[in-house]
Amino acid sequence: MPDIRESGLKSPIDVAEYLFTRLHQIGVRSVHGVPGDFNLVALDYLPKTGLKWTGSYAADGYARVKGVAAIITTFGVGELSAINAIAGSYSERVPVVHIVGTPSTISQKDGMLLHHTLGNGNFNVFADMSREISCAMAKLNDPFEAATLIDYALQQCWIQSRPVYITLPTDMVQKKIEGERLKTPIDLHYPENDPRKEDYVVDVVLKYLLAAKNPVILVDACAIRHRVIDEVHALIDKTGLPAFVTPMGKGAIDETHPNYGGVYAGDGSQPDVQERVESSDLILTIGAIKSDFNTAGFSYKTSQLNTIDFHSAHIIVRYSEYPGVHMRGVLRKIVETIDLSKLSAVPGPKAMNKVKENEDSSDTITQAWFWPKVGEFFQENDIIVTETGTSNFGIWEAKFKPKTTAISQVLWGSIGYSVGACQGAALATRDAGENRRTILFVGDGSFQLTCQEISTIIRLGLKPIIFVICNDGFTIERYIHGMDAAYNDIAAWKFKDIVNVFGAKEGTTKTYQIKTKDQVNKLFSDKSFAAADVFQFVELYIPKDDAPRALKLTAEASAKTNSKQ
Repeated sequence: MPDIRESGLKSPIDVAEYLFTRLHQIGVRSVHGVPGDFNLVALDYLPKTGLKWTGSYAADGYARVKGVAAIITTFGVGELSAINAIAGSYSERVPVVHIVGTPSTISQKDGMLLHHTLGNGNFNVFADMSREISCAMAKLNDPFEAATLIDYALQQCWIQSRPVYITLPTDMVQKKIEGERLKTPIDLHYPENDPRKEDYVVDVVLKYLLAAKNPVILVDACAIRHRVIDEVHALIDKTGLPAFVTPMGKGAIDETHPNYGGVYAGDGSQPDVQERVESSDLILTIGAIKSDFNTAGFSYKTSQLNTIDFHSAHIIVRYSEYPGVHMRGVLRKIVETIDLSKLSAVPGPKAMNKVKENEDSSDTITQAWFWPKVGEFFQENDIIVTETGTSNFGIWEAKFKPKTTAISQVLWGSIGYSVGACQGAALATRDAGENRRTILFVGDGSFQLTCQEISTIIRLGLKPIIFVICNDGFTIERYIHGMDAAYNDIAAWKFKDIVNVFGAKEGTTKTYQIKTKDQVNKLFSDKSFAAADVFQFVELYIPKDDAPRALKLTAEASAKTNSKQ
């Protein structure tokens, strides 16, 4: 018997088609995930809505380039395989829509003993696990609530810049709902600040800013995640203040800007950067995440009395907090109203790629020499992906070109993350119709955890440049504990042969084995290599006991933290 409630629908549309159309409307073009019997029927709707199926767990990297991403898994086994990645996106504030195909509402109501369950009739247990790593949840158990739940979840994913969790039971996929709503886009605008609150906070900020003798700007990850990069650049341009980034903030500002001074991470900074920031009498931090690896082991020597923190939901001026005030409106109004005649802008240090300063008589590739050299190889618009470990720390010493996107996972730090992120980023830039190089730096130990993403890269015809840094195992762990311990060793692979193992066709890839500085110089001067017209894979050898200076300092601090009683 037909559902009488469906007869009144003006433009009936299936729940799955509605959901995927909304994903397309907010910017998703490719969907990641793994097929399973509880999501297969839903996956049939993807082509109809203009979405491409990709496979794999690379949604986080896709979102960091495209703005938002989606992953589809099956109930239980699929979603739990992805939960580490989703937790990373939540930790690092990356907007990912996680859609889980679940058993039918009837099966759930009856508590049936189904595969992919714990065998106890509890169909909420996995959703409960995801609740703590989702900013919104939508269980599509009733078709007449589905559209509202979908729209709200997607809106919160965008505005809060964090994952959301949506369940789609098998018997809901083809249920009819009202399609007229699709004519009205989801409102993705950030809420405006209360004008009186905003004006008051701006007055307080300007009071301290104009009284300061040598203020600086420090830009961090949440400036990127909450999309205030334009406001940050406007502030730098207007005030002329020295501007620095944290490790998680790399790529947030144009590093060729005359006011750019380098990476500040406490004791892990270059000496001139550390001196300039820590001697400042006022630091404007924008989107700060003051985690251990982002601060080189909590080694900041700054005072909250000399700090103004701008965040997405509050502003902190010294020790006074102003909740419910978004940094976007405050930054804009500061730029509009500041009296430059009363502002003291003392120039800061100039960042550069210090290649000559780190040269020695040996032809052995060192961390200190390699990363500034890489900075000279970079081009405008590059997407640069670095793995947890030596790459995350080494990249601090590479100066980026304009319009660079930097992708790393400094806070969550799940090793192997970067290989999937590279695939997602390369796919996102292609989906966006942009011609950008995607360049990955990953250690040999991390690469061994997620090397199968090379198969997806080949299948999709993507053309990243991948550097596998071969240094015989887990270097960051060696410096924290167990320099020569067997648990930090790995098997020696023939890494560049992986490309052929995963089925690359002749002429579609290039592989290299690089063991000397001279070989690095020749590779970076090769125009065909720089053009990145095919997928390129580089084995790069660095001694196992070598590590970036900042990594050594951070690892020492981490070891001390771990040993506290």
